Amino acid sequence: MPTDPRPGYDTVWPADSVEFCPGGNSNDVFVCGTYNLEKQTEEETALNKPQVRRGKCLLFEVGSTDASQLQPVQEIDLPAVLDMKWCNSSPSCMLAIADSEGHVTIHRYDATDGRLHQEQSIPCASKDTLCLSLDWSNRRFPGSLGSLVVSLSNGSLVLLRPGESELTITETWHGHDYEPWIAAWNYWNSDTIFSGGDDLTLKVWDCRQGFTQPTLVNRRFDSGITTIQTNPHIEHIVAVGSYDNSVRIFDARNMRTALSQSDVGGGAWRTKWNPSPSRSMDLAVACMHDGFKVGRTFVSQVLRYEAGFSESLIIKRFDEHQSLAYGVDWSYSTAVDETIVASCSFYDHTLHLWRA
Repeated sequence: MPTDPRPGYDTVWPADSVEFCPGGNSNDVFVCGTYNLEKQTEEETALNKPQVRRGKCLLFEVGSTDASQLQPVQEIDLPAVLDMKWCNSSPSCMLAIADSEGHVTIHRYDATDGRLHQEQSIPCASKDTLCLSLDWSNRRFPGSLGSLVVSLSNGSLVLLRPGESELTITETWHGHDYEPWIAAWNYWNSDTIFSGGDDLTLKVWDCRQGFTQPTLVNRRFDSGITTIQTNPHIEHIVAVGSYDNSVRIFDARNMRTALSQSDVGGGAWRTKWNPSPSRSMDLAVACMHDGFKVGRTFVSQVLRYEAGFSESLIIKRFDEHQSLAYGVDWSYSTAVDETIVASCSFYDHTLHLWRA
């Protein structure tokens, strides 16, 4: 059902990432990342100088779903932001940010002053390499700091493990021949990493077996793989999105053959499972050229491998954005009926809040 028109918040620079804090006392907090490619002068272009990418991490607190009334609590200047993920660690939430100059920065959220404080800056690659995506391993087992996997524009994947006081790079390996847009953990098995990219391959890595070669390679994609997320409520269920407009549901025990394939339109850039166990099969999708949608899959059919498994049912769509739909996330706050969703888009640099 189409949503009513509503004003959005102007992020000034193109917006590509949005993430709600999972902390119980801070679940009204979220961040939005921006990415601005600065224009070059004719002289700079002639000299073949590298283009400068700048960004910000904007920190917000939700007061209502009227995004036009939002004001950032904090703005952090960074190289361009490509991805962000919260880690619900004790005693406070930590935010990892992937940037355009090969760094991952770790920020601690202080609920007392309502601000982010940088704890660590980790060089994962050279300054001309982009950190494309990242993911924490401990989504289902919060408390201590989890491990972090990062994908890089040079095709590499990076594994960071927690030490006594900070994260340390323990492994860097060649993962894909072209940009790996996504690297993600199996939240039910912290020895398993999924990755996918523009080489049209989905790969599975087992940390116990080393990273010389993946344990599985799926080449049954016609377009680049952009997003992967394990269902945090139901074991073995994995959503995989692609430029080919499809979201595929896999069983983690057999990542060669999809259980279902649904056409969501526009190219699926991000998929996010609803954090509420009561809505365990509701999936928010940023559909690039076709807005934002929420799909509902039927778990009984998935787990029984029933022949002719039906496609996910689109139960909500949001079409107020006028440009590339990139960032989407659910609020972790307990809702009686519908959940607050944050979404952001690129060239129109707009952030919206809505319910689904």
